[in-house]
Amino acid sequence: MDVWVKQLAVMALLAVADAALPKPARAPLVLHKPFLVVWNAPTEQCRLRYKVDLDLGVFDIASNINETLSGANVTIFYHTHLGYYPYYSDNGDPINGGVPQNESLIKHLSKAKSDIDYCIPMKKFQGLAVIDWENWRPQWDRNWGNKSIYRNKSLEIVRRRHPRWSEDKIRKVAKEEFENAGRSFMNNTILLAEHMRPNGLWGYYLYPDCYNYDYKEHPQTYTGKCPTIESFRNDLLLWLWKESTALYPSIYLDYILKSSPNALKFVHFRVKEAIRVASIARKDYVLPVFVYSRPFYAYTFHVLTERDLVNTIGESAALGAAGVVLWGSMQYASSKESCLTVKRYIDGALGHYVINVTSAAKLCSKVLCKKNGRCIRKNSDSSAYLHLSPTDFKICHRHSERGPRFQVTGELSLESIEAMKQRFICQCYQGWTGIFCELPDQRLLEHWVHVVFSKSRKQSLYIFLLGAMQLLLPLLSAGWSVSGK
Repeated sequence: MDVWVKQLAVMALLAVADAALPKPARAPLVLHKPFLVVWNAPTEQCRLRYKVDLDLGVFDIASNINETLSGANVTIFYHTHLGYYPYYSDNGDPINGGVPQNESLIKHLSKAKSDIDYCIPMKKFQGLAVIDWENWRPQWDRNWGNKSIYRNKSLEIVRRRHPRWSEDKIRKVAKEEFENAGRSFMNNTILLAEHMRPNGLWGYYLYPDCYNYDYKEHPQTYTGKCPTIESFRNDLLLWLWKESTALYPSIYLDYILKSSPNALKFVHFRVKEAIRVASIARKDYVLPVFVYSRPFYAYTFHVLTERDLVNTIGESAALGAAGVVLWGSMQYASSKESCLTVKRYIDGALGHYVINVTSAAKLCSKVLCKKNGRCIRKNSDSSAYLHLSPTDFKICHRHSERGPRFQVTGELSLESIEAMKQRFICQCYQGWTGIFCELPDQRLLEHWVHVVFSKSRKQSLYIFLLGAMQLLLPLLSAGWSVSGK
């Protein structure tokens, strides 16, 4: 009987807490930094060749030593750098068999092992590990346009083996063979990577995708929402999310979206879908979401406007992403003028905004979540942002030998704290719970109940009620009902 009562007590306490609280998040990559902005552009030539020293101190992670695309902090594996990835060239020539069912998985994994050892020699690597395989998608129905070649070649393989089969049967078998082989390639590759470098945050670039690209065709009626069928297809990729340790969606903005309402819609629903997927991947915590963005509009050298910095970096932070990775190409360091353009942007609007958002996220985590969680919007569709109040804080340039650095001065007012409480809630890190992440996790809670029920019945009930009230009072003071609505 006592065992049953203890279990009931634990379940009751956890039910009260879990009914209102977001699923816990993995602890941040950098201690007490709930939202990271990572610089991931090969800009080392600016310093070495053109004597333009970029001040990357505004970023939480300045990519890697010498500002390369891959290294100790961030490593990207392109399709030519990890194993024997099967694909078709732009000329239609098969590379490594062309389609996954044509390539040896064992041979691929053996080469992938060597590539991981070479690219990430540190056994205790703890950075972002991104696999960038974009030539084909593991789901048959998502290989359209220039990716149709993977369906057509798969059909040819089955048709050659079974020339007398009906087209329906050929299509059915071709789809099964392609999807099974594609799944095996992606799953076994990431499992191998995690086995070799278990502390890395492994995931595939552009996964999950939202496929909300119709802003060009229907700009006036564009909603930004992911098509229902695409969210359903993302659910079918649960096998991939379960093996990933981070998600890396993309929010690159086309120039046509510049400073438009559609830019915000595009980003909002892409990040929201990634966070939804991150929450179903595991039972114990939400996968960290690192959103890939660019400091320039896609395929241009035009810097993002301040409004679009809010639409990308700001929106990602407010929705609960673990960070934003600012990816850049070789063009950033292609000339002295290019380097100076990048430097002016970092020293100006970009650096100023990055400091604003990361400081606000850190402050909100400290004030609202006891440094044991990150602040996320109470209403995900609201316009609340993690920004420093201009009446409370000033972001100033502090000149140094390496150029301007930013310094934040000021104090958080009571009005700003109240505004935070109204607009944001805490998503606790693993090991913490409660409205303000002030309570220990389930294991400690079970220990507490065990201690409680070793006392007299009357005293046990009294302490149990006190514990329940400790959970309930913060909800009520924050204006919540027990159901969290």
